[in-house]
Amino acid sequence: MNLPAGALPEGGLLKRSLVIAGHRTSVSLEAAFWEALRQLALARGLSVQALVGRIDAERGEQNLSSAIRVFVLKAVWPSERPERATAERPPLD
Repeated sequence: MNLPAGALPEGGLLKRSLVIAGHRTSVSLEAAFWEALRQLALARGLSVQALVGRIDAERGEQNLSSAIRVFVLKAVWPSERPERATAERPPLD
């Protein structure tokens, strides 16, 4: 799935099968998370399966799908945002 820069794929959950640590498993993520994960893996010179293997090894007791979503968010979230420095946050629309 090749999208224009900044474009997010539409759609609900997509289930994919992967082999992690020698075991076959399936992971359900929204299309946008799969695309972001693909881009993050590419930027690191890894396959999606290899990157998910690393996430799996560090996730502890967290659900794998949740661990992947958190990994993606941390990877794209700016480290410093002005609104984080204040106690008051802007409302979410």
